[in-house]
Amino acid sequence: MRKNHPVRRVILTTVATTSGVVLLVTLKPDAAQAPDAAAPGIAQGKQATAGNHTATGDAVRTKYGDVRVRLTLTDGRITESEAVQAPEGGHNDDITKMSVPTLNKETVTAQTADIDTVSGATYTSDGYRRSLQSALDKAKKDGLLGRPTRTVDGKPVQTKYGPVQVRLTLTDGKITKSEAVQAPEGGHNDDITKMSVPTLNKETVTAQTADIDSVSGATYTSDGYTKSLQSALDRVDG
Repeated sequence: MRKNHPVRRVILTTVATTSGVVLLVTLKPDAAQAPDAAAPGIAQGKQATAGNHTATGDAVRTKYGDVRVRLTLTDGRITESEAVQAPEGGHNDDITKMSVPTLNKETVTAQTADIDTVSGATYTSDGYRRSLQSALDKAKKDGLLGRPTRTVDGKPVQTKYGPVQVRLTLTDGKITKSEAVQAPEGGHNDDITKMSVPTLNKETVTAQTADIDSVSGATYTSDGYTKSLQSALDRVDG
């Protein structure tokens, strides 16, 4: 009969136990691992949604029938307004035909519900405005109003002392920021750039055009700035 060896069993048991501990340690998740960070560059807050969208207002009861407005919005602006419901039948048809086209046109022009009553169509005009306001409220809630914020770079313009390039930030179709992403640098150029560019940036936001004055003592930089600015504005309009 083969004799058992107690010492050998102890060694094998110890090895097996140690292997199990190593395996558990290997499989244990890293407790110090931080959760995934938010992706960089994601803008906070709600901006207008680009593209074409519609928003339909509530049906508003008037003395002569319901009025309901539907808006078409393109890149955050009202491009069309129409009454999908309006008083009809008999004389109501004449009132609707006379008033609604005017109300539609005024809405696109005003971009708000602050539009005038059409003479001879008081009830229809009032119902139209109220339905229009509810459509605007829905569009605003869904982030469809207001143009998206975007940046536009002008062309680099070479000057006697170096290139000048302007970048515009536009929000709701207006210039909210102007900056020189390239400007003359090195030696005395640094002083000229530091003195002139902030003024040119500020004047651009105020003027909303490239018709801004040259900064005294920075003629070349000012000229390059306005040329690059104009090319950025041309891209906006294009």
